[in-house]
Amino acid sequence: MSDDLQGHRQEIDRIDDQILRLLNKRSKSVIEIGKLKKQRDAEAHLHTPAREAAIFERLSKQNTGPFPTDAIRAVYREIMSASLSLEGPQKVAYLGPRATFTHMACMQKFGSSAQYIPVNSIKDVFSEVERGRAHFGVVPIENTTEGVVNHTLDMFVDSSLLIYGEVLQEVAHHLMSKSGVAGEIKRIYSHPHAIAQCRNWLETNLPHVPVSEVASTARAAELSVDDPSAAAIASELASQLYGLKVITARIEDNINNFTRFLVLSQKAPERTGRDKTSLMLSVKDKVGALYDLLRPFASHGLNMTKIESRPSRRKAWEYIFFVDIEGHIDEERVKKAAEEVKSRCLFMKILGSYPAYS
Repeated sequence: MSDDLQGHRQEIDRIDDQILRLLNKRSKSVIEIGKLKKQRDAEAHLHTPAREAAIFERLSKQNTGPFPTDAIRAVYREIMSASLSLEGPQKVAYLGPRATFTHMACMQKFGSSAQYIPVNSIKDVFSEVERGRAHFGVVPIENTTEGVVNHTLDMFVDSSLLIYGEVLQEVAHHLMSKSGVAGEIKRIYSHPHAIAQCRNWLETNLPHVPVSEVASTARAAELSVDDPSAAAIASELASQLYGLKVITARIEDNINNFTRFLVLSQKAPERTGRDKTSLMLSVKDKVGALYDLLRPFASHGLNMTKIESRPSRRKAWEYIFFVDIEGHIDEERVKKAAEEVKSRCLFMKILGSYPAYS
């Protein structure tokens, strides 16, 4: 029995040695590709979503098990993140602080080897990318429970940045503290949205424990580190970074709670074949204007996946519409539909064509 166990362990060691050699060989090829990209375009992004998507899809189809297919994306996300860091730092600005769900969305997209820059507001995220201090920015756009993030939409009105990608991040709230003992909790801290999303659980399980609002779930975790009688409602990442023990996992009232994030950049990504296009439109003030405006999407067989309206802030009762459609602006039918829409509205701005989240 012990000989069999030792034999399997030695085989794993041999395989790990091979994997390490191959990872280093792969990294050398990545470095050479980076040099060629820089020769062609000194300002080119090293991060290429189309290539990443092709790798994920190819390896997932080739996998015969028993290694789980779902884990391939996570493993190769870190391999690619580490490889890109060899070519140069991938600077990503996000709405901080650390351990928030925005931070988790960043890591899902760019891996743990990227250089993350937490900032204080959505406006600051846009500013960091516009000024070239970050290659990418990550901002929330909508939540399945709380709805659209209006401030993000408003920032696109005057910004020249493009949408480079999207990330769908599950929002899972955990109750945690330093000791991990529920009976020691005298106060709970969290962000207002997190508290609202766990209201029923709190009223049922801890009805007499006061709950205090703080600026972020990460700040709640920080307070719980210093106060043994305090608990936080925060993410799993927060428990890891701040050394807290999870008392109860998944206390959110709605388990289907997701936030969609947008990746911002000064440059457009390559076409992938599974893309989405976002547009900003200002409609003329007349009867049937919105119907008339959107009709070209249907006539060209395009699926509109989202529409939101915001006051233009330039004229009373004038609205700006934000529209997402399936397809890339370089596709003929998308291009024709966009041209028809443009002729029917006061102005149109293409916010970007980018890989749809999968």
